[in-house]
Amino acid sequence: MPDTDPKRPSRSRHSTGSSYEFRFGYSRAVRDGNVIRIAGTAGLNENGQVVSDDVTEQTRRALEIMGSALEELGGSFADVIMTRIYVKDERDIDSVAVIHGDVFREIRPATSVLKVGFIDPRILVEIEAEAIVSG
Repeated sequence: MPDTDPKRPSRSRHSTGSSYEFRFGYSRAVRDGNVIRIAGTAGLNENGQVVSDDVTEQTRRALEIMGSALEELGGSFADVIMTRIYVKDERDIDSVAVIHGDVFREIRPATSVLKVGFIDPRILVEIEAEAIVSG
């Protein structure tokens, strides 16, 4: 169940309960009106640990978390208009692209791919998204 911001009734927040969300003071996803923004999402399990040292498994898990956030906030992957993919190693881009393509091939949001370093060195990929929910 999303949390509604008492100061802004049009704003709903989704949290996974990760320690990063609490420590940094952010929500996994926020819906304000018909716009949903999803923060950079890594492939972490319920305990906040990286699910695997395999980039494809991390990518699948990140997208699973994102899909749950979208659904809870009344959206779906079909509403996504932008994704940003952050990879630790550029050699992983093709592997990540295949998984991202499985979800977004027909939707075709605008997408950027960037090579970055992560706070947790076990993280190999993070994805963030923006969606506009119609109707």
